[in-house]
Amino acid sequence: MRLGLWALPVYGVLLGLSTLTHQPPVDDFDAYARYVTTDVFLISHLGASVLGAALAVLGAVAVTAYLFPRPGAVAGLVLTTVANTFLAAAFGAAAFVQPGLGRAHLAGVPGMAAINDDTAYGPALFGTALSASFLFMVAAVVLGTTIARADRQLRWHGVAYAVLIVVFTVGAILWPPLQPIAGFAFAVATAALAVRLPRTARARDFADPAPVLTTGRVRA
Repeated sequence: MRLGLWALPVYGVLLGLSTLTHQPPVDDFDAYARYVTTDVFLISHLGASVLGAALAVLGAVAVTAYLFPRPGAVAGLVLTTVANTFLAAAFGAAAFVQPGLGRAHLAGVPGMAAINDDTAYGPALFGTALSASFLFMVAAVVLGTTIARADRQLRWHGVAYAVLIVVFTVGAILWPPLQPIAGFAFAVATAALAVRLPRTARARDFADPAPVLTTGRVRA
């Protein structure tokens, strides 16, 4: 399970790398079409968003294994899994739909902006991504709080886990340049967690050994 903890720092690095650039507003559809047809767009969606979702779940499984049976750890794992499954679906769809529409537009096919509004930015996909993003933040807060409460030495690791995921997610709307900073900071924080969590778990095991049951009195 220790190896699984290192999925989180890798995930953080992918979050940072994938948000170093941002697509132009869809109102400027020419610039938007040129951006979504680049390799950077495809790799960031498949490598960071879809693969990243899998790494986030693997990392949450590893954290839960160390924190079990705390209810918050199990709840955080469930929420993380559901949120990342829906996020992977949303970003996976965008990875294939948007480039196709962008190429068609650049080739002179009319009406691509309207189709883009109905598919890549349609109500179904938009609603899925928005609700999954909210659940993603809730999951981070639940799991981060559980980490922080598990041991005094893990307090700031748990706080960083929760806060940085929220900052990353909200940053996509309020100030996109904040996203790579939050992503790389999350990588650093979870790397520290991957080192510290197994040590605190071992310390608890030694401090709280299993009780020894006796069935009789020892006679002199």
